[in-house]
Amino acid sequence: MKIIRVLVIDDHTLIRAGITALLERMERIQVVGEAGDGDEAMRLIQELSPDIVLLDLEMPGLSGLEVLRETTARFPAVKTIVLSVHDAEEYAQRVVQAGAVGYLPKSAASTELERAIEQVVHGDHYLPAARTQAPVVNSAPGMDTETAIQLDLTPRQREVLTLVAEGYSTRAIARALGISVKTVETHRAQLMDRLDIHDVASLVRYAIKMKLISLEQRAPAKKMGGRG
Repeated sequence: MKIIRVLVIDDHTLIRAGITALLERMERIQVVGEAGDGDEAMRLIQELSPDIVLLDLEMPGLSGLEVLRETTARFPAVKTIVLSVHDAEEYAQRVVQAGAVGYLPKSAASTELERAIEQVVHGDHYLPAARTQAPVVNSAPGMDTETAIQLDLTPRQREVLTLVAEGYSTRAIARALGISVKTVETHRAQLMDRLDIHDVASLVRYAIKMKLISLEQRAPAKKMGGRG
């Protein structure tokens, strides 16, 4: 029986180790490598030519979606299964549109992971049972929702968005993230442009709607401090 060569990509060392340990107990599966960020992932995909990539969406550097799109374009023989903490149909739809052949929440059982790998190796798409009735290709043009936009934000942009929405000033965000005030302002401008939102109040409403923060997490008004 042909060995299925798998590359595990996740920025959390313990999660990678756990997934690798699970895979190594499965027949026919060989873990050929691990990557902790998007740039390393692309290097290993090119170097190792795995059959399957298990890909986390949220990583430093090149994002998971960027890795997925580049892999799909440059290495069409490599099949990608996205693993995510998010258990939402919109995420599954989005990643399949971007080129993934499978999607699993990280809460899935090890037996489901094995089933997903076997299914995509045989040329099928895989979504968890609760989503088997959902279309996995050729979704409606209106699919590009706010959730999909959020997926395209970098981890740093999401951090800045969350802190802005919580009411922290530009200087407070810079101190919290260890970056310059100018860099925070750049990230905020890019966020507003990407989301087509042009005031802080609307950013707050967006962050609450997307469940990045709750009303209880909103910082006191004194922390806002304008651009200071």
